Amino acid sequence: MSNPNIIFFFSDQQRWDTVGAYRDDPICHGNSPDITPNLDRMAAEGVRFENAFTCQPVCGPARASLQTGKYPTEIGCFTNHRLLPLTEKTIAHRFAEHGYEAGYIGKWHLASTGPHGGPDDFRTRPVPPERRGGYKDYWLASDVLEFTSHSYDGHMFNAEMEPVAFPEGRYRADAQTDWVLDYLETRSGEKPFFLFISYIEPHHQNDHDHYEGPHGSKDLFKDFVVPGDLVDTGGDWREEYPNYLGCIHSLDANLGRIRDKLEGLGLAENTLIVYTSDHGSHFRTRNAEYKRSCHDGCIRIPLVACGPGFTGGNVVNDLVSLIDVPPTLLAAGGITPPGTMRGRALQPLVEGTAKAWPEDVFLQISESHVGRAIRTRKWKYAVAAPDKNGGTDPGSDHYVEAFLYDLEHDPHERNNLVADPVYKAARAELAEILKRRMAEAGEAVPTIVPATT
Repeated sequence: MSNPNIIFFFSDQQRWDTVGAYRDDPICHGNSPDITPNLDRMAAEGVRFENAFTCQPVCGPARASLQTGKYPTEIGCFTNHRLLPLTEKTIAHRFAEHGYEAGYIGKWHLASTGPHGGPDDFRTRPVPPERRGGYKDYWLASDVLEFTSHSYDGHMFNAEMEPVAFPEGRYRADAQTDWVLDYLETRSGEKPFFLFISYIEPHHQNDHDHYEGPHGSKDLFKDFVVPGDLVDTGGDWREEYPNYLGCIHSLDANLGRIRDKLEGLGLAENTLIVYTSDHGSHFRTRNAEYKRSCHDGCIRIPLVACGPGFTGGNVVNDLVSLIDVPPTLLAAGGITPPGTMRGRALQPLVEGTAKAWPEDVFLQISESHVGRAIRTRKWKYAVAAPDKNGGTDPGSDHYVEAFLYDLEHDPHERNNLVADPVYKAARAELAEILKRRMAEAGEAVPTIVPATT
């Protein structure tokens, strides 16, 4: 059998516990299992990663990591509105070098320069070919899709830099999937393809400041089960969560459409689908917006793979990171991941052959502040740089402890132990792990000052 086709199905701002397949987790209050029947079915046939986390809870930086396998600070994309350097070799380049067609449909978010724009800012303009990260065989995208569309109107740009409008009255995720199906129908079969599908759903619509599900979502999902970390909190989840679930239910239906199309075209058996998200949403319960936080509602994500190498309904319980996904995709295509990639391919975990797999995941946080964190099975430990601006400074040599949660006894992260003297030794140990992780990510080893209050 030839190298498999690979489809990367990427949602935006989706919590892990919105997926029915995760509802058996004892800390997951979750939702009705019929929110994601197609993804649940894919998990039952493939592999579900129970403990998956982002490496950066911000849209652009997470995408930069996915394209390069590096941490955002290494490539200068540590906040939104940063150009992916033209010198970076992406997964698209690597797939193309090994005989794959590389296509991209959806939100790019790696071709803008800042809040005031400029000649090299493409948030609302077509992304020129040299800024497309090596996706040369097929392109239908907007740099920042929420700036060129709403839930029922708008456009993306094709490879010729022409606007392509969503059909009138068509929900955005449905229209985007229509174009995905058109793409699949045109594949000749002569070469395997790697298709990156980047949806904006369930991200809130910036200019409307609301989540926008398909019409009727508010009524359809009004009786949702409140996730445990949101119970008895403020934020805006009471108003926004039904539409948020509507977005995800639509994504799931469109995943089903893609899988049905692959089946009808005779491509299903030799196509790997990987489903994940850039980060979650804490619904303004941890800060003034939805992300840029170390808390699980923000950093824990769904990750399901189904296809060659990922079958059998297995569940992997090891902690894995979004930065492990790029080498995994390459390995699935028979390509040896380069040493510049910071993550590890996930196949050995699936096969049961992994050795010395890390017992923690590391993440960088930017824009709202300069922060770093690690997450183990038991602990969440985070630090922040008091003298740095998260929008301009990639890192710091000086941090102060900000959060410590005992996840075994406090899974919803309600009791911050960072200043409790009882946990001084635990914090010191975690600080050393964090320093090592920062060094492995190419950062200077910092001073970490204990919290005092």
